[in-house]
Amino acid sequence: MIDVPDELVVNLSAHSGAAGRAFADSLPGLAARYLDEWGLRLDGGAMSGMCALVLPVVREADGRRAALKLQSVDEETVGEPVALRVWGMAGAGAVGLLEHDAATGSMLLERLDGQRPLTGVGDARSAVRVLAGSLARLVRVPAPPGMRRLEDVAARMLEVAPGAASGLVDEGERRLLLDCAAAVCEVAGEPGDRLLHWDLHYDNILAGCAEEGRAGEWVALDPKPLAGDPGFELFPALHNRFDASEVLWRFDLLAGVLELDRESARAWTLGRVLQTGLWATGDGERRLPPEHAEIARQLLGRD
Repeated sequence: MIDVPDELVVNLSAHSGAAGRAFADSLPGLAARYLDEWGLRLDGGAMSGMCALVLPVVREADGRRAALKLQSVDEETVGEPVALRVWGMAGAGAVGLLEHDAATGSMLLERLDGQRPLTGVGDARSAVRVLAGSLARLVRVPAPPGMRRLEDVAARMLEVAPGAASGLVDEGERRLLLDCAAAVCEVAGEPGDRLLHWDLHYDNILAGCAEEGRAGEWVALDPKPLAGDPGFELFPALHNRFDASEVLWRFDLLAGVLELDRESARAWTLGRVLQTGLWATGDGERRLPPEHAEIARQLLGRD
């Protein structure tokens, strides 16, 4: 019997309501199904992220250690197995995909060292450099057909931005959100065609395992892929492990390693601030997330 972590149940309920609770209830049966169908046995306790259950397993046929990932299929997750296959063929530094069921979104992934996330690297600048290198490898790969597109994401944001800004209680933040929208307007006509991870923060990079031939390698996982401009990738590295004094250093380092046009990268990063601001107002908040607002102010050259 699989024990579903309470934290995952809470996250699924908060994120998806009744559908999330129903998915949480289905997880023990879903796990049992794929343990049987893919010839796996459990090899440790259950782990979870915001919306997925991850079970360490061993493949009975060859003794290979792996990870069974169970998550619902939605707009953000549907492209994950496709992206992992494409990155795998390109040797781009993403976690390997061993099995996949499109109907349920279930995946069997190569085992990584879950005890060694990039977050554990004490020196933040060293961690940013590692993340920048990972991003550079990922975004060299063109997006395959069928990926959700940044141009569509941008169009939806620009459509609702004026209404969302009017709901903010602080005049400065209203102007800030509208300035982020204006920056996106400037680049929306050139949305790009690279395969983006979208959520590459420090906990989504783990150390590789020697038995997989990846000793000493940092490996990216948990993408929410889309096709677009690599400038849309920088934001997680700025707001995770947040340090206001390091925002511009990190931005410049990332833009340089990825060989991006700085103004375009700035505009797309402001687009991520716009995105999180729209989520906040959509949840009934009347202020922008403070750290995100600070990132926007610095990129816009404001005190």
